[in-house]
Amino acid sequence: MTTVIAHHHPARLRRSVLCVPADNARALAKVRQLAADAVIFDLEDAVAPEHKGEALVRHLSKHRPDCEVVIRINALGSGFGQMDLTAAVAAGPDAILLPKVESPSDIQAAVDWLGENDAPESLRLWAMIETPRGLLNVAAIAETGRTFGGRLDCFVVGLNDLGKDTGVPANPGRAYLVPWLMQILLAARGSGLDVIDAVYNDFRDADGFEAECRQGRDMGYDGKMLIHPAQIGPANEHFGVDQAAVEEARAIIAAFDLPENADKGVINLHGRMVERLHLDQALKLAAKADMIERRKAKP
Repeated sequence: MTTVIAHHHPARLRRSVLCVPADNARALAKVRQLAADAVIFDLEDAVAPEHKGEALVRHLSKHRPDCEVVIRINALGSGFGQMDLTAAVAAGPDAILLPKVESPSDIQAAVDWLGENDAPESLRLWAMIETPRGLLNVAAIAETGRTFGGRLDCFVVGLNDLGKDTGVPANPGRAYLVPWLMQILLAARGSGLDVIDAVYNDFRDADGFEAECRQGRDMGYDGKMLIHPAQIGPANEHFGVDQAAVEEARAIIAAFDLPENADKGVINLHGRMVERLHLDQALKLAAKADMIERRKAKP
């Protein structure tokens, strides 16, 4: 059974989201061997203009990884955006990641282009929140995910650009960034979106990376954007599920499945009041646990 969460966003596993430059043949060749939940093939800043698009289309037609496939394009107004969108749609990803999203109109422009160019309805949009204006408008941007046909499914936080534009560094603990991270999280959750924490730039600092994973998990984030394969395992571990919580979730689901509870908004489960909002949370957690088990079972 496919579990669909509020606002028609399908439950997906996004603990580890690895970013790979689309013109790095060596990195592309390794992707299928990795245990990342999602891979972002990057056509934006890291890729030279003369290498955009065509090589990625050829690669994915023969070597598509067994995970969620996302393509990050250049901004639509950059001069490369529409060319990137054309290549991205041809490559058949699960989602397209829009950089530097600053207003709902940025999402709507992509939605309109995809509709006019016969992109499949299943193609989703992700949005990078990485500028001061994007942060100020994040709630309105998230609302586009509640609109029928809106396609928006996930936020990704970009602290490198946000730090550059504001002068606020990502020091250990991210004390001055936490309010902004929580603002993005609340906007995402209010519209049923997933939200991915920012990259940790020093991939050799394993302790610092794991500390930031724990922080992101405790703030409620679904996963972390990664820049090195060595970060995949720790991200999968820290953004995984607690087994006791999964067992409780399945007990809630089973209780609401009983015929006598079919029409009830509140039930008594082992002396504790449980509402249907808890059922929604339980369904999402159980779906995530099932996806983790399926990924573990794959060779």
